[in-house]
Amino acid sequence: MATSAEPSVPHATTVFTGPLHQVESYLLDNQSVIESWFRNQWRLTQAPFYASVDIRNAGFKIAPVDTNLFPAGFNNLNPTFESLCIQAVQLAVERAQGNADRILIIPENHTRNRFYLESLATLRQIMEKAGFETRLGSLLPDLHEPLVIELDSGRPICLEPLLREGDRVRVADFVPDLIVLNNDLSAGRPVILENLAQPVIPGLGMGWSSRLKSVHFTQYQQVAQEFAQLIGMDPWLIDPMFRNCGEVDFLKREGSECLSINIEALLKAIQKKYDEYQVTSKPFVMVKADAGTYGMSVMTVHSPDEVTELNRKQRTRMATTKEGKKVTKVIIQEGVYTHETWGEQDMVAEPVIYMIDHHVVGGFYRVHAKRATNENLNAPGMHFERLAFADCCISPEKELPPAAHPNRFYIYGVIARLALLAAAREMVSTGQLFNRLSDTT
Repeated sequence: MATSAEPSVPHATTVFTGPLHQVESYLLDNQSVIESWFRNQWRLTQAPFYASVDIRNAGFKIAPVDTNLFPAGFNNLNPTFESLCIQAVQLAVERAQGNADRILIIPENHTRNRFYLESLATLRQIMEKAGFETRLGSLLPDLHEPLVIELDSGRPICLEPLLREGDRVRVADFVPDLIVLNNDLSAGRPVILENLAQPVIPGLGMGWSSRLKSVHFTQYQQVAQEFAQLIGMDPWLIDPMFRNCGEVDFLKREGSECLSINIEALLKAIQKKYDEYQVTSKPFVMVKADAGTYGMSVMTVHSPDEVTELNRKQRTRMATTKEGKKVTKVIIQEGVYTHETWGEQDMVAEPVIYMIDHHVVGGFYRVHAKRATNENLNAPGMHFERLAFADCCISPEKELPPAAHPNRFYIYGVIARLALLAAAREMVSTGQLFNRLSDTT
């Protein structure tokens, strides 16, 4: 069986430079087995077109806490990763639509969020360098002619009104072969994109108007169990436990009993694992909107009483998420500390890993100077620090042990790909994965 000699995860610098923790050693010691397992998994289930995964590293535990199937932030990746992105886009497009030459990106309805627009410009640039003619088709309802925006980077970006004729969409006279969504559809599924002859990836059903984090982490729980059994480790070391509540209304204080019961039960379960591994930290949970992004409607909880005693301001903050969508369901997720810091000020940091198809193509650290190790870092005041490739000796000294410079970024790549596999299975289970596997079997 032929296998690629190309490493699946680049060797990059990370914040941690100290001794390996137990979970890291498990992953590095089983690299060959892990890569073989992943290859077989991707033969069975096609990966999503792209994704980003937020990871928390507590030392004793490393786990994903969020998986975004419509990632922004491409402008935060180190430019030295660009060649990886270009190659991965070529492979991803070939899998999705083998004869595609023209790609239409459907972005978020942002015209003032210049950070997002920089990401969009970078994503388009990657696709164009991969050899695809690429345009941006906007869903803005009041956009009737092309809108050119000059970005701080000096690049112009052009948003064009999206038009539909029959079962195809276009911008001006540009008719795409493939449509790539970079809009998480928090506001709902656009009618203009329903039932198209052109493939849309990721599928409309994976937007936050219908997707639930609890469904994703149910899939991840199964993936983690399979993976842990493979290499002989406790799945808890890579899997955040969770519970969920439906029919909650923070403004009306409805559903608080469900929240309290599940928070208490989850805190007890976490404490039991902490006792098993002699972890002296205090357990906590994150209460999040079950559908949502941008770090909205998220709170850190150490006791059930904290939910029942929310003041008006706190309840208002938890009541809605992006696009003013009302929060009616929440996921109660095991809180994972982050023990990574950045800079002389020891600002709290967490890695965010980017993948195109099943290839890890880079990442960055989300850093927040005013947040603690048990808080959500995806909040106003955060900034990003690019990961860089680690300098490797071409001819290392013989006396240096092979593991003198272990690829700790590989560990994050493993966790991110486990989350990606969970998302792939999630898409298959909901009929949203566009793939051509059945055509080749």
